[in-house]
Amino acid sequence: MEQVFSYPHLFSFTKNVFLSMGCSEADATIATTVLLSADLRGIDSHGVARLSGYVRLWEAKRINATPNIKVIHETPSTAVVDGDSGLGLVVAPFAMKVAIEKATNVGSGWVSVQNSNHFGIAGYHAMMALQHDMIGMAMTNASALVAPTFSTERMLGTNPIAVAVPSGNEPPFVADMATTTAANGKLEILQRKNLEAPLGWIQDAEGEATTDAHALKNKGALLPLGSDKEHGSHKGYALGSIVDIFSAVLSGANYGPWVPPFPAYVPMPENQPGKGLGHFLGAMRIDAFRKADDFKKDMDNWIRRFRSAKTIEGYDQVLIPGDPERLFEAQRMKDGIPLLETVAEDLVKVGQKFNLSL
Repeated sequence: MEQVFSYPHLFSFTKNVFLSMGCSEADATIATTVLLSADLRGIDSHGVARLSGYVRLWEAKRINATPNIKVIHETPSTAVVDGDSGLGLVVAPFAMKVAIEKATNVGSGWVSVQNSNHFGIAGYHAMMALQHDMIGMAMTNASALVAPTFSTERMLGTNPIAVAVPSGNEPPFVADMATTTAANGKLEILQRKNLEAPLGWIQDAEGEATTDAHALKNKGALLPLGSDKEHGSHKGYALGSIVDIFSAVLSGANYGPWVPPFPAYVPMPENQPGKGLGHFLGAMRIDAFRKADDFKKDMDNWIRRFRSAKTIEGYDQVLIPGDPERLFEAQRMKDGIPLLETVAEDLVKVGQKFNLSL
């Protein structure tokens, strides 16, 4: 069963939750905008379904609702940002603005972030660059739930990568993907629906493939993109490792198995080498390479040619990264955002903590 809520209704409720946590008006607004961008774009695993998790982290004093986010090291084109344990939903946009400002000045900007928390969907932060005629990149490390190829030990997070590329008359190219076969949030959706996971998403405690969506609770692990060695899991493992290194080893955040877990009830890893969660964000000015109008004209041509590629039987058109999410956004802004009954019930409980009604 699902319940449908309008975007303005969910926005007001969510913003009031962040305000009740002690966030400033500006921070509550940006946090809500980032969080609900996931629901609008059809990435239900990273939207308001995560709100109760943020509240629990705040209650556990692992999220600082009034952070002093600051640049602690920089060059003309690079910076390190300390998020002061703030919401990643707020810290990452701050860092992306720094990257965009540096790109405006010198052509490109690259910012690594330490001492942050879960930042929602990577795509939102990458897309911030589009309105500036820039290519945007965003990545983050995450709770260790993923076993490297040939391992039974959970060492990496789902560690997403997002790249947003502007175009002219066509919608932008927006790739936003986990470096695992499936994001943990999709597994959580299956758990709520009491469904099995597709083969290749997870392995059990012994490293054997399983369809049990609850396998992570029994020392199982998510699998890197590719699922197994024969299907290229070593490539997904490598991609996830790159995200971990760029986001954390480069910034001074925690990496690998020491990344703070998202569930507040899970104990923090011992002997952590860094500070909080890490992100990596970048912006590149198109005209640092060629005239922006010429580039966007060619991007339009690239997009149209790929869309016109001959399809296999049963499919009407080849999609461009970002197409499904764009269609979801248009539909849900018009018709409302559907929430699983379990998610709606969870939000009701969150509201009750702060005397708010869903």
